[in-house]
Amino acid sequence: MTDDTQDSGSGRSLMDRLVHAIGGEPRDRGELLELLRDAQAREIFDADTLQMVEGVFQVVEMRVRDIMIPRGQMVVVEYDTTLEEILTVVIESGHSRFPVINEDKDNVVGVLLAKDLLRYSGIGSQQRFRLDDIMRKATFTPETKRLNVLLKEFRAARNHMAIVLDEYGGVGGLVTIEDVLEEIVGEIDDEHDTEEDVDIKDHGDGRYSVRALTPIEDFNDTLGTQFGDEEFDTIGGLLMQHIGHMPKAGETATIDGCQFRVLSADSRRLHLLQVTLTASE
Repeated sequence: MTDDTQDSGSGRSLMDRLVHAIGGEPRDRGELLELLRDAQAREIFDADTLQMVEGVFQVVEMRVRDIMIPRGQMVVVEYDTTLEEILTVVIESGHSRFPVINEDKDNVVGVLLAKDLLRYSGIGSQQRFRLDDIMRKATFTPETKRLNVLLKEFRAARNHMAIVLDEYGGVGGLVTIEDVLEEIVGEIDDEHDTEEDVDIKDHGDGRYSVRALTPIEDFNDTLGTQFGDEEFDTIGGLLMQHIGHMPKAGETATIDGCQFRVLSADSRRLHLLQVTLTASE
């Protein structure tokens, strides 16, 4: 059999096969996404695969400030503190990495990994604790950096957390590799995640990540809004009614002082929204 007759052979790329199966060749990113959504509707691949592909496109357009943990919510370790005090912070938070600060959060002097404390926890351990002995070098990144670039840097340096700097050089927050990956594969739950984190996540400065299936009543209670729930039960349903069609990732709308931006959606439903309070009620 010649190569010319192997039209559906394994050597062809996924894109070649998609174009062959659906017809037409995408001219830009928007058309490519439409091609992929149509392919999923035809069950050429499953919805989870489509969601991850859309997440990759989303990460290319998003910046660090869109997903960072704001400065006010950072769990930190004081440089001049005791081992017992540090262990209390580690146990109560359940985190694995901690910025180490000297006097205030604008002065991050390093990063502490919880696993590095194990050497001091053995029965009868006589090791003298010095934070300098185990503290790692902190990585800094500007809040304007694109997430795909940050992910590449995380992988190259085998790093998992970066301190985010604002336009004035102050610490604006922190971001982890898990935060970036969640934009691609969806929420990564662990034993320390709580129900309060699932539907609405407060990023500070009036910005929230909100699951589209969040009940309007819960949305109102958290953000102080007064949206009615007579016609729709969820905030995603309210947004779809306002826009008038199934929104795509990146679409925005402002409703009664709330700016909505679609972070994740497929051809049938909304998944994740970014909400910014633009005016006080």
